[in-house]
Order: sequence, then structure tokens, then C-alpha cells
Amino acid sequence: MLDLALIAFVGALLALGLKRPFFWVLTYIYIDIVAPQKIGWGPIQALPVSLIAFAAAFAGWLFLDSKQGSRFTLRQALIGALLALCAASTLLWAEFPEDAWFKWEWVWKALIFAMFLPLTLRTQLRIEAAALIMVLSIGTIVINGGIKTVLGGGGYGTLSLLVRENAGLYEGSILSTATVAMIPLALWLARYGTIFKPDWRVYGFTAGLIFACLLIPVGTAARTGLVCLAVLAVLLLRSVKYRFVYAGLAGLALVVSIPFLPESYRERMGTITQYQGDESASTRVQVWKWTLDYVKERPLGGGFNAYLGNSFTYQTRQVVGQGNVQTIEYKEVTDEGRAYHSAYFEMLGEQGWPGLVLWLLIHALGVWQMERIRWRFGKREDGARSWQWGLATALQQSQIVYLVGALFVGIAYQPFIFMLVGLQCALWGYVQRTERAPRKARFKRAGEAVPAAQLPA
Repeated sequence: MLDLALIAFVGALLALGLKRPFFWVLTYIYIDIVAPQKIGWGPIQALPVSLIAFAAAFAGWLFLDSKQGSRFTLRQALIGALLALCAASTLLWAEFPEDAWFKWEWVWKALIFAMFLPLTLRTQLRIEAAALIMVLSIGTIVINGGIKTVLGGGGYGTLSLLVRENAGLYEGSILSTATVAMIPLALWLARYGTIFKPDWRVYGFTAGLIFACLLIPVGTAARTGLVCLAVLAVLLLRSVKYRFVYAGLAGLALVVSIPFLPESYRERMGTITQYQGDESASTRVQVWKWTLDYVKERPLGGGFNAYLGNSFTYQTRQVVGQGNVQTIEYKEVTDEGRAYHSAYFEMLGEQGWPGLVLWLLIHALGVWQMERIRWRFGKREDGARSWQWGLATALQQSQIVYLVGALFVGIAYQPFIFMLVGLQCALWGYVQRTERAPRKARFKRAGEAVPAAQLPA
């Protein structure tokens, strides 16, 4: 029954695309985030629903959709350059070719879709629809995880979600980062949405969804989630109207929530500042050191999954005993083939310095462009109440949260984040097109022809 329900739902979305091809773009966003083909147990696992939606989205735009207003931005070109570099490293100098091809199978789709998505988001309604599907798709996972956390089903690496694997968005640290990054978008939709217009039902659902988002870092016991929440709390100070009231309520909520947090969660969060006593954190530091040494010899990186070649020995330090009788024990640990646990070092180790520079440019330009939109509308009267200002603020906050979380999680190519980049490109292109300053008028002599460049479009 579950498989039939999932197939019927995906089929209904694809059928809607026969009337409006843009629905195929939304269908792929849903499938790529939720992965319904992994939720089912039978027939749906044999259907290439992701590939079908991916092909339909491109074909629908290419042959059936209007191209008016579509524009290709600088950041899309940078994503294309990164895609070319990834292809070259996979084909030409990958240290582990078979493993590199395995990762390439999903990375190329994430990068191509990020370049393609802004071309389809030509209007405010389409931009909002894409943001809404992203939030609701993440919400499908988050609400499920939040309920299980409340019922006591959480724990590091043990929170059971919709699928039976600990990878992609269903991995605890990645999900915690993505859910916190989604909160600004959910708030924007609740305030500026036109598909579901703001009322008590929208506000109530948004409040419940955000509460579930806050529960995910607890349920997964992911330290990255706590760091991301702290960063978002600071970022919101910049956009809220009553900052002192917000700060006071946030502090009160934190104090009140502490007694209700599981003891295991509090103990794990206590290891954030004591990485030498935590084997997981110590391993990350050693992997980062290994990566820096690795790119000295291979500045172009070693291709996807180059970390499989690492090997190192280090010491962990741990305080044992209680009260006044405490001693420090040192333990020697040997590890090999450990993942990067950082998007920055993941990009550096796999695509070398050129890849890291391209990746940083893509995200730095996003922060800068959203700030430019904020400044452009913020200087107008009531400009800070415009949907463009609100969306630029939300996307900037989401991206900064991601960039902080990416310090500790290997999510350099995470499709959900590249969809956020696609939304940023679409908003930037929309603002550039609709807010273009008129050309300056100039006087001409009688009988002088007006240059074609100055004629109205």
C-alpha cells in the first residue's frame, strides 16, 4: 500500500506537468530531497523516478515552457566551471576511479540542476513555489523526526527517519544543518507567501514546523546542529524588529529548555570544546592536516573520495576519575580511510585549490548579491517590507548557516544547498531584470536620429 500511495503521488505530480511543465521542476525538487523511491519496499524501488522527473523537467522547459525572462548569471557559469573540473578529475586523475564514479553519479545532477533551476524561475510565483516545495519536502522528513524525538526515539546515529540508510539528507549532521538553514525560508513563506496566504493556519503550521526543526539537532545529537542554531539566532538579530524582546525571549527559551534535554545530548554537546578527548573530533583534525599535506603534492586534488587513501596515528586525551582523584589518560589511535568531515577540506582534497576557489566564489558571491538586494530595497520607503528584501535576507541567512555547518560536515555538493544557490541566482536575475534603471535621456538636435541602443525595448 505504501508503494502504491507513493507511486500515485509522484504520478499525480508528473500528470500536472502535462498542463503546466513547471510542475516537473517542482516534482524533481521533491524527489531529490525526500527520495520516495527509498521509502517504499517494493515496486517503487525499481522505478527510476528521479531520472524520469529530471528528464521531464529539462524537456518541459526546453520544448514547452516560455524562455522570456530567463537569464544565465555569473554564478551559474561558475557552477558550470566547477562541474567541468569535477568531470576532468573523475576522468583523468582520480586516485580511486571506481569510487569517484560512484560519487559522480549524483554530483553531476546536483550541479546541472543548480545551473538549470534559475532559468525556470522567471516570476515571483515560480520562485515562491520552488521555495515552498523545498520547505515542505524537508518538512516531510523533519516532522517525522521531530515526533520520534518527542517520543524518546532520538540519539546519535539512532534516530529512525523515513528511509533505512544514514546517508545524504538522512544523515544526522547533514539533516541538522539543512533543517536549521530552512527556518529562514519557512519564516519568509509565512510572512510573504501568496500560494498559502498568511493567516492563523499558516502561522500555526510554520510554528510547529520550526519547533520540529529545533528538535532535529536534539534527536540526532549532532553537535553541528547546535552550532548552526547559535549562528542563526545571532543572524536573526539583524532582521527582527524588536531586538531586545527577541534576545530576551530567546534566552528565556534556552534556559527553560535545558532541563528537558536528554542527559546523553547534554554530555555530547559538552565535547564541543574538548576535541582532544573525543575520538570523532580528533579524527577530523587529523584528516584536515592530512588533506593540507596531500594537496602540497597534488594541488589539483585526487578526485572524488580521495580521502580513502589517508592513514595516520594520533593520541587522544581523556580525563578519568571523579572529584579530587582525576587522571589524564592518553590513548594512541590509528585510523585510515576517514572522511573529510568538512565541506572545505572535501572540496580541497577532491578538486584541489582550483575547486576550492570556485566553490568559495560561488558562495561568497551569493552572500554579497543577497546583501546588495537588501541594500537596494532597504533604502526605499517600506522597502524592508518587500518580498524581495525578505527573500534575500532569508536566503543569505540560510547560506551563512550552511557555510558554518559545512565547516564540520562534508556537504560541499549537497543538492539541497545547491537548490538554495539556484534560488539566489533566480532572485538576483529577477531583480536585475525588473529593477533595471532607465537609460539617461539626452538632448538631440532637430533631425538627428536616435541611436538604436537608446530606443525603448
